[in-house]
Amino acid sequence: MSGAALPRLRRPRVPWAGLAATGVVGFYVAAFAWSMEHKTYDMWGALIVFPLLLTLGIPMLERLTRDDDPWFQKIVVWALVAKLVACFARYWMAFHLYGGNADAATYDLVGSDLAVYFRDGDFTVDIHRKVIGTGFIMILTGIVYAIVGQSLLSGYLVYSWLGFWGLYLAWRAFTIAYPDGDRKRYAKLVFFLPSLLFWPSGIGKDTWMLFTLGLCAYGCALLLVRRRGAYLFLLLGMTGTTMVRPHITVLVMCGLIVGYLLRSRPQQVSALGPLRAGFGAVVLGAGAVIALKQVGKFFGTNDLSAGSATEVVNRTQTLTSQGGSAQATVEQTSVISPSHLPQSLMTVLFRPFPFEVHNLQALLASLEGVLLMALVVTSLVRLRRLPGLLIRRPYLAFALVYVLVFAMAFANIKNFGILTRERVQVFPFVLVLLAIPKPEAPDGAPARRRGVAVTTGAKREGDPQWR
Repeated sequence: MSGAALPRLRRPRVPWAGLAATGVVGFYVAAFAWSMEHKTYDMWGALIVFPLLLTLGIPMLERLTRDDDPWFQKIVVWALVAKLVACFARYWMAFHLYGGNADAATYDLVGSDLAVYFRDGDFTVDIHRKVIGTGFIMILTGIVYAIVGQSLLSGYLVYSWLGFWGLYLAWRAFTIAYPDGDRKRYAKLVFFLPSLLFWPSGIGKDTWMLFTLGLCAYGCALLLVRRRGAYLFLLLGMTGTTMVRPHITVLVMCGLIVGYLLRSRPQQVSALGPLRAGFGAVVLGAGAVIALKQVGKFFGTNDLSAGSATEVVNRTQTLTSQGGSAQATVEQTSVISPSHLPQSLMTVLFRPFPFEVHNLQALLASLEGVLLMALVVTSLVRLRRLPGLLIRRPYLAFALVYVLVFAMAFANIKNFGILTRERVQVFPFVLVLLAIPKPEAPDGAPARRRGVAVTTGAKREGDPQWR
C-alpha cells in the first residue's frame, strides 16, 4: 500500500456576487410586478426609467473615462448610482415630509399638461407667464414628460441624471484647467458632498443650474487652456443659466473675464494670435452686456445702477424672509459690498449654525456647514498657495472670483432653507480651491498623495476632448 497522501478536496466556492446580483434582480422584478398591480404609472414608471438611465449613463462613462485612472473609473459609476438614488430621498422630502408643498408640484402639474401638446408636435402652446425663470422649468418638465411619460418620480430621476452630468463636467473642467490639482480629493468632494448629492436631484431650478454651470465650467476650462469647443460649451451653458437665473450668468462672466485676462500667452504666438485674443475679449464683453440686460428684465428694473441693485436686494430680503427657516435678524444692510465680504462668505457657505436651527432638516444642513468649515480650516496650508497660482492656473482665479461675487450677491437671502438649496451653485467652485495640492516637502520632493497628478500643464498623450 502506497504511503502517498490523498489529495485534499477543495470546498466549492460560493458565488456570492452572482447570488447577490440574482437576488437584487429578483427583488426588482417582484417590486415592478407589484407596483404595476397596485400603483399608477406615476410610481412604477420610475422602475423603468431608473435602469434605462443607468444603461445609458454607464456606457457613456466607460467611453469618456477610458483614459482615466482606474480609481476614477470606479468612483464615477458609484457617483452616478448615488445621484440617482438621492432623488428618491429628495422626492420623499418634497411630497411626504412637506406634503407636496414644493415648486416641483407646480412644475409637475403644468409639465403634464404641456407634454400632451408636445407629443402632438405643438410647441406653440402659451404657458401664460414669462419663459425666463419658472416658465422655462415648466417647459423643460413638459419635454421630459413627453419622452418618459407623465411620471413625477421618473421626472425626478431624469433631472437628477442631468445634475450628475453637471458634476462630471465640473470635475472634467478641473482636470483640464488644473492638471496638477488634487484630482482624487476633488472627485470625492464634488461627487459625494451631501448637498450636491441631495438638493440638485429633483425637478427644479437647482438641478438645471448645476447642469448648465457644469457646461460653463467646462467651456471656461477649454478657453483658458486654448482648446477647441470652448465657445460652444460657454454658449450652451450661459444660455441655460440665463433661461433660469440670468444673474448667475453675470457672476460666471465676472469670473471668466478675470481668468481670461490672467491667461498666459502661448509659447508660440501665431500671426492671428492677437486677433483671436481680441475676438475673445469682444465676445466676452458682448456676453456680459447681454447678460446684464437680461438681469434687468428678469428683476423688472429699468437700469443697472446702484439704486436698482439695492432695490433688488431689498425685494429679495422681503421675499425670502418668509417661512420657518427665516433668519431672525439681518446683520447687514447692503451685502453687495466688498466691506461685508467676510460676513457674506460665512453666511453663504456655512450657515445655519447648529444653534440657529429648529428642525432636523436644518440641523443636518448645519452639520454639513460645520464639516465644510473644518475642511476649510484643515486646508489652510493648501490655500496659502492660492495667490501664487492665480496666474499660472487662471481657472483658480475664475473659481475664486465666482465664489466671492456669489457670496456678495446671495448673502441677502434671509431664509436658511432657500440659502441651503441655492448655494449648491457655488460649492463645485469652492471645492476647486480646496483641491489645491499640499506644498512640496522641504527636501524638494513633492508631497504626493494618491490621486494628486504630477503632470505639468501640458496635455497628456491620449487626453480626449472631454477630459
